[in-house]
Amino acid sequence: MVKICCIGAGYVGGPTMAVIALKCPEIEVVVVDISEPRITGWNSDRLPIYEPGLDDVVKQCRGRNLFFSTHVERHVGEADIVFVSVNTPTKTRGLGAGKAADLTYWESAARMIADVSLSDKIVVEKSTVPVKTAEAIEKILVHNSRGVRYQILSNPEFLAEGTAINDLFAPDRVLIGGSETPEGRAAVKALRDVYAHWVPDDRIITTNLWSAELSKLAANAFLAQRISSVNAISALCEATGADVAEVANSIGKDSRIGPRFLSASVGFGGSCFQKDILNLVYICECYGLPEVATYWRQVIRINDYQKSRFVNRVVSSMFNTVAEKKVAVLGFAFKKDTGDTRETPAIDVCKGLLGDKAVVSIYDPQVTEEQVQRDLAMNKFDWDHPRHLQPMSPSGKKQVAVSWDPYETARGAHAVCILTEWDEFRRLDYKRMYDAMQKPAFLFDGRNVVDPDKLRQIGFVVYSIGKPLDDWLKNMPAVAS
Repeated sequence: MVKICCIGAGYVGGPTMAVIALKCPEIEVVVVDISEPRITGWNSDRLPIYEPGLDDVVKQCRGRNLFFSTHVERHVGEADIVFVSVNTPTKTRGLGAGKAADLTYWESAARMIADVSLSDKIVVEKSTVPVKTAEAIEKILVHNSRGVRYQILSNPEFLAEGTAINDLFAPDRVLIGGSETPEGRAAVKALRDVYAHWVPDDRIITTNLWSAELSKLAANAFLAQRISSVNAISALCEATGADVAEVANSIGKDSRIGPRFLSASVGFGGSCFQKDILNLVYICECYGLPEVATYWRQVIRINDYQKSRFVNRVVSSMFNTVAEKKVAVLGFAFKKDTGDTRETPAIDVCKGLLGDKAVVSIYDPQVTEEQVQRDLAMNKFDWDHPRHLQPMSPSGKKQVAVSWDPYETARGAHAVCILTEWDEFRRLDYKRMYDAMQKPAFLFDGRNVVDPDKLRQIGFVVYSIGKPLDDWLKNMPAVAS
């Protein structure tokens, strides 16, 4: 019986291992983590992450061939295949600060694997890592091997939060990179055999290690680039009276381009896009490719510009100040169908509004007040470290209110900002909301989820990203002065 152990019980490790356990009932799968609260959550009826369909998968397998444990060393030592899915945060100090990946947790995991291993192992990179990480990990393992042989594989994840279970059940591709030696090819085959239980053979791609590592960074960079491209066009649409939805629909019909990732918004977020692009920028700089680095850095700049442009539009539209005005924020997660708030654009928008002394009230169906407060008080890049190592900014708790009722959130507000595209926001009774707000009542739609014409009929002054401007807004500057 093959035994798999995954180090790291987060958004990648937990769902991935749960699906492997479901699809491979003869394989024992153990997910380990040093965080007792996280493992307790995985063993409870309330899982530590929200993902549609995840509960059902875990409940089918847990206690049968899927286990969650804090006994990290024991299960790693017993495993044949060890997936490593630990954090690879952006460095906050030292060489490459603000761009390079911090591999502290990866190195610690590798040293621990070497310390506890008594039998040969396949070690699988599941975290997003810089190109050539496998080489460094191999050196640590080999120099501490005590006769144990290791094969390093790269098996990057391509999950989209909110659809992760479906992505795992029917992936576009499974990518496995390994060394081009007989032992390396045997390790690739062993992992391929696991996925072959449910993934068609033509969707399992094998490459060398470096191609697999770079493919993950490149894929995220290309997806983020599409979002920044359409967001750049959205600014031009507002200036000219074009409709970004019509433009996106038109260009998306081109088979060479396609329709996905062409929805204009307040900006992209999540744990991967910004971090991976910054990592790509740093790698390009290290290899003497400054022009390539500058090209990819611009994707981040446009994303930052889109967020600041949104805040400017809010402030300038409301008589150039939001001081002491209540602003209701609908949605704090970085996208719908997840409770993940990592790099969510809502953080920068809320901080921008708070910086202008707004009174901010937030509603999100999956994000707790504790998480909102932590995110707004945290320094940049610190979110990707384990919770007990996350330093908080000196400003501490922010003056925001968090409600579990969208109508209560908007009661008495001067404006509503929609920052996450939750389906329920399309169905809200905006007439009821309008009646309980200060007048003029503003609605700033950062996700284009509402029909601006219908809301104008109710009485709202409406701003939708990349849409023709409300007559009110045409007479207001786009930038607060």
